[in-house]
Amino acid sequence: MTAIKHDILSRLKAGVPIRLDDPEYFKIQWIVERTIQLSAALNTATNIQEIRTRLGDIIGQTIDESTTVFVPFYTNFGQFIRLGKQVFINHACSFLDMGGITIEDHALIGPKVNLITENHPLDPSDRRALVTKPILIKRNAWIGAAATILPGVTIGENAVVAAGSVVSKDVPDNVVVAGVPAKIIKTIKTGAI
Repeated sequence: MTAIKHDILSRLKAGVPIRLDDPEYFKIQWIVERTIQLSAALNTATNIQEIRTRLGDIIGQTIDESTTVFVPFYTNFGQFIRLGKQVFINHACSFLDMGGITIEDHALIGPKVNLITENHPLDPSDRRALVTKPILIKRNAWIGAAATILPGVTIGENAVVAAGSVVSKDVPDNVVVAGVPAKIIKTIKTGAI
């Protein structure tokens, strides 16, 4: 039985190392160039509905009317971002999404948050290769201002990432993490308000 060769976008999202000499690398370049062009229009939008429409064009998804995104908003790829309902994304966030970014319902993303799914091998001879891992922000999580979430991290349901934190490991449900690297500092009691 012969192995099925997946196209570069499937391999990219699966975390297979992608090198500049890959014969399909032009597909990534095309998407990046398209995203750069569309981002210029996104970041000059003058109302929330226009932002939803223009960001939807970049990510290839209709953005729910309950979701609010403030500009400027930066992404290098865009097509692997998935946004739930009642999501709020504040000003000046950067989403490097070649590995996939999913933000579930009711999540809050503070200003200047960085979601980074992309990395490179440590070996200097292969450093220009691209290796990706997805980020998942679960329902009702809150990412504080200027926090950075690194490749492969899941932020648990109801979890809070304190402002300025750098998160390199999964965050369980119902906790607060803070620091560089982020560590659990508190458990959140859940219940009726």
